[in-house]
Formats: sequence, C-alpha cells, structure tokens
Amino acid sequence: MDDAQLHTIWQQRRAEHRIVPLAEPLGILMKHHLERRIKQLGDLAVLWDDVIPAGIRHHTALETFRRGVLTVLVDSAAHRFQLQTLLTGGLLKALQQRFRGPLNKVRLLPGRFYGLDRETGQKRYDV
Repeated sequence: MDDAQLHTIWQQRRAEHRIVPLAEPLGILMKHHLERRIKQLGDLAVLWDDVIPAGIRHHTALETFRRGVLTVLVDSAAHRFQLQTLLTGGLLKALQQRFRGPLNKVRLLPGRFYGLDRETGQKRYDV
C-alpha cells in the first residue's frame, strides 16, 4: 500500500468529532427538569408571602424545593424559633392546603442576608 491509500483508510476509520449545539441539551434540561421545580418554587413564594407574617417573612429566603421538602433560610435564631412555632401551630397545614403539589415538610436553616439584588429583586445571602 502506498501512502495515499493508507491516508484514505486512516481518514475513513478516524472517529469524527461531532459538534452538538449546546442549546438543544440545555433546552431539554430546562423544559423537563427545571421548569417544574422553578414553577413550584414560584408558586410557593407567592403563598409564602400571603401566609407568613411580614415581620418574619422579611427575615427568610426560600432556597430549594425538592421531593416535597421546602428549604428556607432564616437570618436569626429568634426568627427561626418564631417561624417554627407558627409552622407547628397550623401554618404548615395552611400552606399544604393552598399549595397544589406535595408539601411534606418545611426545613429551616440558618442564613445571613446581605440585602436585595437590585437587578433581580432577589435576596442575596451567605450561609
């Protein structure tokens, strides 16, 4: 075999580098996995603002919602105690009745807030 034939065989057997646009897998991820979670957390945020008293609500930030467990950051132990007392006193049942998905538990974690992000309006915090 001469060099030209070897080069042709090598090119035919070489694995092609396939370029896949990043938008396609990201679109699938967003549509099928994250969209539902974001919608549920948004629905919970609206309920949270309606049900939780303003004095405590301003000291909390909803962090995640997975498998029926809502994780909430609270900036001080005193507010966390007040919120836990309210939740066990019937506030959790009110949230569960008004929420259209499974809400099994509200987990409270300590956290500190730095303030509101001016662009998004979200609370910035450090755990």
